[in-house]
Amino acid sequence: MPVGLFRVCLLVVTAIVNHPLFFPKENGTVPENTEEIIQKMKEREESLRLEQLRLEQEIADQEATQKALEEAAVVVEESKEGRVRWDMWTALSMVIFLLIELWRQDFQEGNWQDVGGEEDDMAVLGKAFKGVALPDKAVLASFYEKRILGTTGDMARMREMVEGFADDLLEALRSVCNRDADMEVEDCMGVGSMYENWRVRKPFVCDLIVPFAPPEPYCFRCQTWCSGDSFPPDEQGYGTIKVCRADEDVTGCICDKTKLGEDMLCLLHSQVSSTKPSSEMEDLLCFKNTQYLDADQVMKWFQIAVTKAWNRISHKYEFDLSFSLLDSPGALKIKFKSGKSIAFNLTPVVQYENSDVYFISHFPRSSLAADVPSSTHWFLTFAVYERRFIQLVSKTLPANACHVSCLQILSFLHGKQCSLTGPSGLTNYHLKTVLLHLLQARPSQDWAPEKLEARLQDMLKFLEKCLHEKKLYHFFIGNGKVPAELGFPIIFQRAEPLNLFRPFVLRRDIYRKTVDTFHEMLRNMSALINEYTVHIPLAHTNGIRKEPL
Repeated sequence: MPVGLFRVCLLVVTAIVNHPLFFPKENGTVPENTEEIIQKMKEREESLRLEQLRLEQEIADQEATQKALEEAAVVVEESKEGRVRWDMWTALSMVIFLLIELWRQDFQEGNWQDVGGEEDDMAVLGKAFKGVALPDKAVLASFYEKRILGTTGDMARMREMVEGFADDLLEALRSVCNRDADMEVEDCMGVGSMYENWRVRKPFVCDLIVPFAPPEPYCFRCQTWCSGDSFPPDEQGYGTIKVCRADEDVTGCICDKTKLGEDMLCLLHSQVSSTKPSSEMEDLLCFKNTQYLDADQVMKWFQIAVTKAWNRISHKYEFDLSFSLLDSPGALKIKFKSGKSIAFNLTPVVQYENSDVYFISHFPRSSLAADVPSSTHWFLTFAVYERRFIQLVSKTLPANACHVSCLQILSFLHGKQCSLTGPSGLTNYHLKTVLLHLLQARPSQDWAPEKLEARLQDMLKFLEKCLHEKKLYHFFIGNGKVPAELGFPIIFQRAEPLNLFRPFVLRRDIYRKTVDTFHEMLRNMSALINEYTVHIPLAHTNGIRKEPL
């Protein structure tokens, strides 16, 4: 306790002693340079202010940088969202495109040639020619019985006679040919309207095709426009035939596709086997300096062979045989002493692989068709499958179905109109193609005999639509709905549809002539039919309404 009091007293004394009032003013220690101190304080204040401004600027810059980073992050996020949206739109567009492509393929396979229905209005048939009417059922029946059936009764006898003679001629041809060097000829086959029972116009001409093959050890390697390599549009429907040795692997070596040079040899093929003499290839009916079969050479060889064969068997027959047309090398004519004659076509063909599709050396061509690209390009014919398809469908149709009658009537009317106004771009093959499309599109019961008038209208409407659009697709090429019973090659079903009316796009003069001829046929239809129809009593036609086209 005393110690504490002592400390307090010492503190009080110290305070009293150090109080400024206990000392005189002159003895004070207050500095005399007050202004200098004030100036330093101002400078210090200014430096502090500048430091504050610098710090504020740095803070502002940091805030701006932070804000820029945040904005950049927002932009990146928005771009990511935009990219996601764009990717979604791209994916959606691709899906839509694929759906359209699938629909297009399905359209080509199923409805790739729109046949329409009876209610479809055509550009001409539905508008410009509303007054055009088909003759009624009774008149059509009378016309068909008098003009069609009355002139086609002897076709069966003619086919039998021509086939028997052709078989004898080909047998003689084989005997005059060198089996070791000449082509090997097989049996002939009948195709076309005479063998499908719808030809109506005279002269009746039988079309026979004769498959042939090269002598051993050679074989044919066929390539079509749809086999993978690109063909120009004017070569669609054609193919080439390469003559090769049976033991030659044309796909395993490139020595025949590439120039190796004089100092290089193929290790797989010797120089002897890889280079064939030109004369040997020409003996095999190839185009000069190539291995591709030449259609012109084949026709020359075939004409010479047929002439030799006829000279061998001519003594057995009491008629003459001659080539009838210069522009159709396979056209032959039998002339009897009575003055009558029978014409038929005997055309060599090459089989495509193991199918009934054939490369035909010469195809009868109309003014519509373009020139053949070259003599090494062979046209493909599907005539055997067309005949089989008609036979197959006929088994499912009602008795006395009107499908053949429709084709016969339309073929007759068009041929009659062409004889009056000149040829047009339409051919009987186009008319048959129209029928094939309708046979596939319409149910069987629609082809009952009493529906002849309606089906004839359908054919005219369909043909008018095709002419208006300049599109008539080949029935088999690109058609995925060909019956499996036919055994049709899948490569042609998957091919792009072949437009038979494509030349109309290139030849407007022929197109205009064809359309005018078709319209003129519509105007003259009743007159053409009535010209060959016997008088029908009015009682037979009462109650039957004529439907305008």
